[in-house]
Amino acid sequence: MPQTRRQLLKTAIAGTAGILAGPGLRLAAAQQSAPGALGNEKLADDLYVVRVPGEAAVIAQTSANGVLLVDGGSAAGSDAVLKAVAALPNGAGKINTLFNTHWHPEQTGSNEKLGAAGITIIAHENTRLWLTENITWPWNGQKFKKLPKIAQPNKTFYDKGSLDNGVQYGYISDAAHTDGDLYVYFPQPNVLAVGNAAYGQGWPVVDWWTGGWIGGIVGGLQRIKHFANKDTRIVPAVGPVLSYADITEQIDMYGTIYDSLNRMLNKGHSPSEGVAAKPAKEYEAKMGNADEFIRRSFESLWAYLSPDA
Repeated sequence: MPQTRRQLLKTAIAGTAGILAGPGLRLAAAQQSAPGALGNEKLADDLYVVRVPGEAAVIAQTSANGVLLVDGGSAAGSDAVLKAVAALPNGAGKINTLFNTHWHPEQTGSNEKLGAAGITIIAHENTRLWLTENITWPWNGQKFKKLPKIAQPNKTFYDKGSLDNGVQYGYISDAAHTDGDLYVYFPQPNVLAVGNAAYGQGWPVVDWWTGGWIGGIVGGLQRIKHFANKDTRIVPAVGPVLSYADITEQIDMYGTIYDSLNRMLNKGHSPSEGVAAKPAKEYEAKMGNADEFIRRSFESLWAYLSPDA
């Protein structure tokens, strides 16, 4: 649960404040607001990826009976997201379900508006718990205010579930991005929405303060691959739709980086030494500078593997 995770993480950084106080980026703004090519993408007659400038991807399943959303954009972008959804075929019907793939504000910005309208907001229980607290990232001081009760998920789960229309959802328990990541699977078009448990563009945000870690990135991708098949289209919150082959390639890449950082940790190296070693150098031409990702990944190893460091 989040309180237990927080205690673990506080222990992990107890003696390392000097290292963690180094320069940091506003990761949510810098990396999650770059969803790739803009414009709605049709995945099936009733399923779309809605892309609004500056917003993470939103998946919309439309029907005469109502609209299902996976994530709702940021609070600032909520009006534009909901307007884009309403413009879809059958999208003007009442939204009846919203999934939060995790607690970050890029995903939960429509919660208050839709919660006040009485719709069902589904999330993992850990996500709900994080949304009841004020959160401050220790690496850059960025603050996130808790959501009012009306905006908090009103239907939570621990393992998995399904809806009457056949949509399936479940917990990505590896803690790839946070400790509340979920997937939503649309069986008939064979589409798997995974939030930020996979990235289609750039390096992931490693939010170890709320449970994410580099080992969880690898484990989460392996879990996604297990859920999928070779024809599954995998929709991340950032970047283009991914294929089964893309996920396989990412498992190899992040697995290599994880192994390198784990060896350095076991030899007593610091996050700064991890950054200096450039363990992701061979991937930077495609992925961009990895320094921030490597620093957060190394810190996440401290939290998970050596909490008494």
